[in-house]
Amino acid sequence: MMDDFRLKIILSVLGGIIFSFVFILLAFALPITERHTLIVKPKGVLEKVSEAARK
Repeated sequence: MMDDFRLKIILSVLGGIIFSFVFILLAFALPITERHTLIVKPKGVLEKVSEAARK
């Protein structure tokens, strides 16, 4: 019969493996959505200068 320490080690390793497989499967199962950003044209002179400085 196994002693308690070995049983705890085996159960914790198996639990970690199952836990990681769940997250790996979720990563493949969940869809990735793309975010669409709206580009707003600058209105004033300061906004135009700021936009030009960013590029």
